[in-house]
Amino acid sequence: MQKPYISRVKQETAVLVGIANKKQPVREVEEYLDELAFLTETAGGVPCERFIQKIETPNPKTYLGSGKLSEIKEYIIENQIDALIFDDDLTPTQFRNIEKFIECKVLDRTNLILDIFARRAKTSYAKTQVELAQYEYLLPRLAGLWTHLERQRGGIGMRGPGETEIETDRRIIRDKITRLKKKLEQIDKQKSTQRKHRGKLVRVTLVGYTNVGKSTIMNLLSKSDIFAENKLFATLDTTVRKVIIGNLPFLLSDTVGFIRKLPHQLVESFKSTLDEVREADILLHVVDISHHNFEEQIKIVNQTLEEIGAIDKPTYIIFNKIDAYSPVKRDEDDLTPRTKDQLTLEELKRTWMAQMDHNDRNCIFVSAKERTNIDELKTLLYDKVCEIHKKRYPYDDFLY
Repeated sequence: MQKPYISRVKQETAVLVGIANKKQPVREVEEYLDELAFLTETAGGVPCERFIQKIETPNPKTYLGSGKLSEIKEYIIENQIDALIFDDDLTPTQFRNIEKFIECKVLDRTNLILDIFARRAKTSYAKTQVELAQYEYLLPRLAGLWTHLERQRGGIGMRGPGETEIETDRRIIRDKITRLKKKLEQIDKQKSTQRKHRGKLVRVTLVGYTNVGKSTIMNLLSKSDIFAENKLFATLDTTVRKVIIGNLPFLLSDTVGFIRKLPHQLVESFKSTLDEVREADILLHVVDISHHNFEEQIKIVNQTLEEIGAIDKPTYIIFNKIDAYSPVKRDEDDLTPRTKDQLTLEELKRTWMAQMDHNDRNCIFVSAKERTNIDELKTLLYDKVCEIHKKRYPYDDFLY
């Protein structure tokens, strides 16, 4: 019997590029490129090689020095690489000059993240938000982008407005941006009305870096089946569920994950989605404790919360993925002080985290995958929601 023919789409290969300087040492750049590699995989690409150049300030014309660019071009030609991806944003001039010299598709970090959002957007609302962000990103880069839009190429970074006609000019783009903003304003009003109709139930919102397990925790607490995957930005649309712990009801929201260098266009276009964070009574800051750089991720999330005016909300840290945590092994003869990566989970809990927990149970350690300490998390939630509920309904004694 003849086997059925299976068509396989070739995955695009990519080279990743970053720069190191006094403010951004090589080790830090390597971590950033690890994340850029994960972004590339999430977008459907295959990261093949990475290049780091030590340079104090990027070249205004080509971002990198001529020697490094020649080295990258040689590697791309020899290995038939499809795309060159930079960890920082490029100017239109840099885009044009690099692509002209390298002769392959060039993307920057924002371009890549927007592409992932375009891939992930499922609802009309999310698609409109992403489309607006794409056009706002495209507008100042029109002069540099038309040259390669003439080739009408597909693949990573080429979805959405990048496929419009060559004759599209700034006026048409601005008109589209205006129409999209009006459409989002109408949806925002509907969303605001929906929030008002939820009554005075206490609102709890899950926030955190992307891919830390927010949706998995949401599924456990609300007994729902929200899409959760080990990829970046699995959740774009805010999901709200009514949860009852004991006999106490409250609303639980799952939001889009934050990330280092979250594009300004996305923050603006996802304003309504972030309103769920601004209007929450309690924030559950979910952290992947198995990630070697989780403390920096905490800082990035806090910076984003500060930008959107939600840093002063009552916040409780949920250290997730304790089942995946493992300390880095060290040699027995190593007499240097142990680093954070070399501490056991119990030792880690006795650091600054122990002080947090001792004060007011501001943090808790769980494994959503293995359902470890989920009952303890529910108890914490019940206590905190109950405090707010009593203030709103002082005569609602039957609940307590």
